[in-house]
Amino acid sequence: MWVSPKQGGGWRVHQTDTKRDSVHVDNKAEAVKRAVDIAKRNAAELRVQNKDGKISQANTYGRDPFPPKG
Repeated sequence: MWVSPKQGGGWRVHQTDTKRDSVHVDNKAEAVKRAVDIAKRNAAELRVQNKDGKISQANTYGRDPFPPKG
């Protein structure tokens, strides 16, 4: 699952296995909030991009197959 900027403004939430966007919103905070909700329901990994294309955050929701040790 990804949150990325849309060309021409706004943000989109999309899944990596589909070409169709799930959600279109005007601001990044709302897009991240919606993406977290979807990722939690689907026990999915979420990556969030900045406007420059760099990943600003990544989280795995649900059961982590490689949890931190220690």
